[in-house]
Amino acid sequence: MATHGLNQFDASVGHPAPAFDPLRLCVFTTIALISCILGPVAVLAFALVAIAGYAKARRGGLLRSRCKLGDTRLVLAYLSVIAVAAAVGIPFWVMLWMRILGG
Repeated sequence: MATHGLNQFDASVGHPAPAFDPLRLCVFTTIALISCILGPVAVLAFALVAIAGYAKARRGGLLRSRCKLGDTRLVLAYLSVIAVAAAVGIPFWVMLWMRILGG
């Protein structure tokens, strides 16, 4: 049985398309898990990191973002509102856990 010519690269066909890697889904699930466990503390941390990143990008000249809000000022305002809401929610979240764990 001759296998001549099998399993060889054919330039006329080209390279196969890379397989879909759902890495983003794994990342999103991990972020959701961290947020679920750490609650508003995680939301505040992610918001602060995002604010720092967008502020640096804006200082570097980025005026429009691929974010649905578009204008980086709107994105910064949105992230700031989320950060404040998370900071306000942390004491309530702590009280809830104290009540759950305290019996």
